[in-house]
Amino acid sequence: MSAVKNVIKDNYNMMLLKDYLRVAIKDAGFSHAEISKTPMGTRVVLHVTRPGIVIGRKGSGIRELTEKLATDFKLKNPQIAVEEIAKPELSPSVMCNRMASHLERGTAFRRATMWTLKQIMENGAMGVQITISGKLRGDRSAFEKHTAGILPRAGHHAEVIVDEDIVHVRTAMGLIGIRIRIAINEKNIPEFELKTQKPKKAKQVKDTDSGKMRDETEVERKARTESEQIAIEEEKMKELETLEEEEAKLL
Repeated sequence: MSAVKNVIKDNYNMMLLKDYLRVAIKDAGFSHAEISKTPMGTRVVLHVTRPGIVIGRKGSGIRELTEKLATDFKLKNPQIAVEEIAKPELSPSVMCNRMASHLERGTAFRRATMWTLKQIMENGAMGVQITISGKLRGDRSAFEKHTAGILPRAGHHAEVIVDEDIVHVRTAMGLIGIRIRIAINEKNIPEFELKTQKPKKAKQVKDTDSGKMRDETEVERKARTESEQIAIEEEKMKELETLEEEEAKLL
């Protein structure tokens, strides 16, 4: 087999592996996987929002996943490591999956888009662009693009500071595609430096589990799984005012 065919086969297998992990460890908030070959076998680093779900009780989850990667994806002696994502809201993969879950549960696409946009910008992104396409309202396909902040579109700056991901979700109307591009502030280049306002002091609330006073945002992020996180967000999303509701008030 030629070198070109080997590259194509490896890339195809990696795509299948990513699709499998996106579904298999969905509740762990899967973002991406780093795969590298070592003298001892294949090292797989999984970046997730909740490592405990992947590891499982006494490592049972890791063992099952290791056997699956070895048998179904032919990885030689896979060695799995799990790393926690510090800021899930700045991961395009995590936010794509969350937005897809909202659409699957019947949330209006514009409400889900506005909520996702708001969450990403509030967590320190320099800019974000969300593109949603498919049968959004009727039989005819359409697309909408929503942007906030500063987002380089092309060139070296875009390659350095912009991350993106694409996910597809099946709804009652048909297949819908979601593409999220996020400009990470930590990778900032002087030309795109933003003047940020002084952050407001976080509201203190009582943590129901520990009984201690914590920042409201810290308590909110204690959902044990991604499914719980989606359910919490759905309740908050009801308070969000869409463009249609704003227009209705003006009429």
